[in-house]
Amino acid sequence: MSILVIGEKPSVSRELAKVLGAEKKKNGYMEGSGYIVSWCFGHLVGLKFPDAYSEDWAARWSFAQLPMIPKEWKFQISESSKQQFKILKDLMTSSDVTEIICATDADREGECIFRYVYDLVKCKKPVKRLWISSLEESAIKTAFTN
Repeated sequence: MSILVIGEKPSVSRELAKVLGAEKKKNGYMEGSGYIVSWCFGHLVGLKFPDAYSEDWAARWSFAQLPMIPKEWKFQISESSKQQFKILKDLMTSSDVTEIICATDADREGECIFRYVYDLVKCKKPVKRLWISSLEESAIKTAFTN
């Protein structure tokens, strides 16, 4: 059984993996010592543009159309990130993964980047939040201990 750690970008994830002992390199992730460490590429998943919701929103917009609030939000995977999304989806749905640690940047944007992927995958596994402001080994060890 493994814990999946998802960082916001590869460089941060490599630092986390080094401290956690996840040194075995795979395609789009690293693993070892009971951890699998992977990453998003920033905004891997985003909201679809207004024209995906309605023909009225595809035309030239006017103030009369505002606010444009869809009944259900639609998401799309970035063209340049489809391969990494598939890797994350496979990892999140793997029977070997028991829980997920969101290790994206400790701000609203970092949380959003993770949640869009988690929700689009329809993952239901428990999630913990890594909250660090330093990539020093001691800070990472302390955060994972707590």
